[in-house]
Amino acid sequence: MRPVFFLARAALIAGFAAIFTAVSATEESRHGIAMYGDPALPPDFVSLPYVNPDAPKGGRVVFGNTGGFDSLNPFIPKGTPPWQLRYWTHEGLMGRSWDEPFTLYGLLAESVRVPEDRAWVEFTLRPEARFSDGSPVTVEDVIWSYETLGTEGHLRYRGLWSRIETIEATGPRSVRLTFNTEDRELALIAGLRPILKKAQWDDASFTSSDLSNIPIGTGAYVVSRYEGGRYVELSRNPDYWANDLPLTRGTQNFDTMRIEFYGDQTVLFEAFKAGELSAIREFNAEAWSRDYDFPAARAGRIVKTEIPHDRPSGMTGFVMNTRKPPFDDWRVREAMILAFNFEYINDTMTGGAQPRITSYFSNSHLAMKDGPAQGLTRDLLRPFAAELTPGTIEGYRLPESDGTARNRRNLRTAAALLEEAGWSIVDGRLTHTDGEVFDLEVLLRQSARDMQSMVDLYTRSLSRLGISVLVSGVDDAQYNARIQNLDFEMTDFRRDLSLSPGGEQRLYWGSDQAHEVGTRNLMGVSSAAVDTMIDTMLQAKDRETFLAATRALDRILTAGRYVIPIWQFDVGRIAHISAMKRPEQVPLYGDRVDYMPALWWYEPD
Repeated sequence: MRPVFFLARAALIAGFAAIFTAVSATEESRHGIAMYGDPALPPDFVSLPYVNPDAPKGGRVVFGNTGGFDSLNPFIPKGTPPWQLRYWTHEGLMGRSWDEPFTLYGLLAESVRVPEDRAWVEFTLRPEARFSDGSPVTVEDVIWSYETLGTEGHLRYRGLWSRIETIEATGPRSVRLTFNTEDRELALIAGLRPILKKAQWDDASFTSSDLSNIPIGTGAYVVSRYEGGRYVELSRNPDYWANDLPLTRGTQNFDTMRIEFYGDQTVLFEAFKAGELSAIREFNAEAWSRDYDFPAARAGRIVKTEIPHDRPSGMTGFVMNTRKPPFDDWRVREAMILAFNFEYINDTMTGGAQPRITSYFSNSHLAMKDGPAQGLTRDLLRPFAAELTPGTIEGYRLPESDGTARNRRNLRTAAALLEEAGWSIVDGRLTHTDGEVFDLEVLLRQSARDMQSMVDLYTRSLSRLGISVLVSGVDDAQYNARIQNLDFEMTDFRRDLSLSPGGEQRLYWGSDQAHEVGTRNLMGVSSAAVDTMIDTMLQAKDRETFLAATRALDRILTAGRYVIPIWQFDVGRIAHISAMKRPEQVPLYGDRVDYMPALWWYEPD
């Protein structure tokens, strides 16, 4: 299957520059919209290129989550819902092709219209669009959804609402959003917002996390059964309104998808081996080669599938809260990175099989280049030289150890940096000149066993610097509450990034999000340079400016030393029952977890 992927990837990369060469300058209604240039698929396309349009419907599959859940509303800040719900039960006006950097095609909307400057976007609803209860999707539902999600919904939805000047019906099936800021991506972000049924909430509280408050959506699946904290079962709606739509043809194939909840990953894996689960995603390369030689796998009932991708690595590791000492000092953060003996930890945990994340956009053409900043990237960074951390413009690389357990050279460098920042060992404890002792709490979910193992190895290095470490393993509810309230010093961290970074970057590292309750800017970045690079990315009208701004942002974040990076997941590893089949062609984004089940189907051997 790999040759098909690489041929498709080569064609896409070769054509990537071309999509930046021109910006669509029409106000005519169209079947799709791309961030730059035109959609790759014509108006009369019959299915997405990476699906099996003839995939059979049927079958029951069971997936596993760790932790629990106390809500079935994934659109509000309160409660802990199964993360899959917002992808499986609801839809936006537009749907994404994962074979293009950022292109949308009509889903609930039959067409989209924008002016050359994208100061507004207008969507026209399909007359056949229906909620799962059979009621039609109306302009009133659309307007209510944008406003309610933007004012009462999860923080991830509020950024768009603050950039909408007006939203109004322009016809019985059309709605227009006018923006108050220059941002070419807003038209696409608006197209992806989930649409909810207004009438459902006339006499109910939208923000209640009560399990009985299950939002009605337009998606192919509805919650059919559940038991709080234990399982959720979703059934495919036989009357799903978009069964024959080109964008959805060959997708949403399983009759039933069930999510079982387990205390931790170890218990979940044992359930998979026992045949209780249909598939499991493996993130550890050594475990992939070591732990899947059990009877069902040897008998061929379990299949191991590797799925390549061409998306950025994103950032995975341990994030430091810079809102308060000692992590408000970049020297301390660099010392923490030096003390993290990646080469030794990686060899211990993965057999050294997984490469390290080297920057936020590593593994892609969007990544910062080695050495000093050049050209337009340098020009964008220069006005902020005084505020940028050392290495941003000059060049920065993560420190490497000699691979031994002692890591002496890096620990000596770390100790020197700590001393420069006012820290020295007094009676065996790292102590600041003001008398403060360096005691570190690492906040983790109880279910995060791999992260716990990494911290155990990391603690040995930190103890040599005089730093005492307390690992607080808490349940999901406690973890989410503390993260929401920014009540942590260091915690595990993951941010997925795409080949078309946009408005979500403000959520991840924008200054206006740095101190918000529930922010996704966990490290607390508050930087005019970051904000400017994000604005430049979003307003770019050509490929050169977009790339330069993205690479400049990558430099600022990486040299900012906000996260201790671990290994990247350069290939998707999924073990599954043999009856689960997938298309031969792999899309550009590989095995993105939000759409992966939609492409597969059930076909017993």
